[in-house]
Amino acid sequence: MSYMLFVDESGQDLRKSPYEVLAGIAIEDRDLWNLICRVQDAELEFFGRRVSDGLLELKSKKLLKHKTFRQAAQMDPMPVERRRDLARALLEDGASGTREQITALAQAKLAFVSHLLALCGQFRVKAFASIVDRDAPRPEGDFLRKDYAYLFERYFYFLEDRSAEQLGLVVFDELERSQCHILIDQMSRYFRKTTRGQ
Repeated sequence: MSYMLFVDESGQDLRKSPYEVLAGIAIEDRDLWNLICRVQDAELEFFGRRVSDGLLELKSKKLLKHKTFRQAAQMDPMPVERRRDLARALLEDGASGTREQITALAQAKLAFVSHLLALCGQFRVKAFASIVDRDAPRPEGDFLRKDYAYLFERYFYFLEDRSAEQLGLVVFDELERSQCHILIDQMSRYFRKTTRGQ
């Protein structure tokens, strides 16, 4: 058995966020497909359709905007079936959305996120993160950044606590090709040539 660590970054544009966050979620390989299926089922349950079909991505910054909380509170909580039907109608034809549809979609988003967190608990998903102030000095050279090193170190100790033979696999979100090569080279040097990395 092995754990897969899915890693993503946030705040690297250094615009709105006061911090850069490097985060990952780890899930045992035997649970991964079941979790994926349950998330897709939840999309149907809460939105009446798959929201992540095609090129759309379910991002927390879109699901949990300030506006979403405001819109969800503008009417009383709706029955689940009605909320789902209204949310689906708005997703399929957003140009003519009514106040009731907008409220339903916002309530569906919040309920969906709450359900996802419960699913993560059921499937024993573990979260890891390194948070860096956006004004922190930028490293120079071709070595692995400290936030990556700290994240990998925490992941190592997590795996070691499971079993001495436990394997780990790191999966990254898509980066620009040149950035990918740089990061892979840095990781290779870190894991092969540094005492802590080894």
